[in-house]
Amino acid sequence: MATHITDECINCGACEPECPNEAISEGDDKYVIDPNLCTECVGFHDYEACQAVCPVECCIPDPGRRESEDELYQRAQKLHPEKPWPAISALPTDQSRFRKNA
Repeated sequence: MATHITDECINCGACEPECPNEAISEGDDKYVIDPNLCTECVGFHDYEACQAVCPVECCIPDPGRRESEDELYQRAQKLHPEKPWPAISALPTDQSRFRKNA
């Protein structure tokens, strides 16, 4: 599922530069995440970078958009064709929260 920014956002902007996909932008009243660009940091981190830096914990999973690790990984590959991507089965544990505790 893509990450979503709730109305508790204080517009501090801490999340925006942390997104490896440039999915976060400043909206009218709060920062917003483009769900078509969000990969939940799969392929980059074993955590969601926006969640890690948000001082008010308003970056949360979007319950209306559930996606598998494979779907998120495929999106990351499309967004970053210049990056050498391993097969998903060889994805290191530090590049996907799905594998963190596996």
